[in-house]
Amino acid sequence: MPRVQTHAPTPRRGRAFARPLAAAAGLVLLLAAPGVAQETTVPFGTQADSSAPIEVQSETLSVSQDDGAAIFEGNVLVEQDNMRLSAARVEVIYNETQSQIASLAASGGVTLVSGDDAAEAERADYDVTSGALVLSGDVLLVRGPSTIASERMRVDVDAGTAQLEGRVRTFLSQDGD
Repeated sequence: MPRVQTHAPTPRRGRAFARPLAAAAGLVLLLAAPGVAQETTVPFGTQADSSAPIEVQSETLSVSQDDGAAIFEGNVLVEQDNMRLSAARVEVIYNETQSQIASLAASGGVTLVSGDDAAEAERADYDVTSGALVLSGDVLLVRGPSTIASERMRVDVDAGTAQLEGRVRTFLSQDGD
């Protein structure tokens, strides 16, 4: 009767396989932990200057002299430094003296692009004074081949970081690209 011989992996080959397996298992445990999976901080785009000029383009513009609000509608594009935001509607609120933009509220298919990163959401609120931008409602962040989904994403425009909150789900590419 012929003998069948099986070979155990060599120690070197076994270790090479064990490292990625251990790392993947650790990542799965980390992502499955309820406290950790609810909030995560990641780099987002590139640092931008929240005091840089803001350019807004749209199909229509309505201005209210009473409260200092301007409503841009139809293919709205907002650009500041290296950041671009597009939406169906953007409301611009000016400060008390109406000399500077205090905040922006975007709704309807919001897309935010900074550097190579992009995020989509139902709504975005940008406090221009502090450089804080909050995306909410089915947020999807795309970073290269990987994506992160959450309920909210808080972006520090000046620092180039984002914090994702509310049922954070991460999809990591194994391509190595």
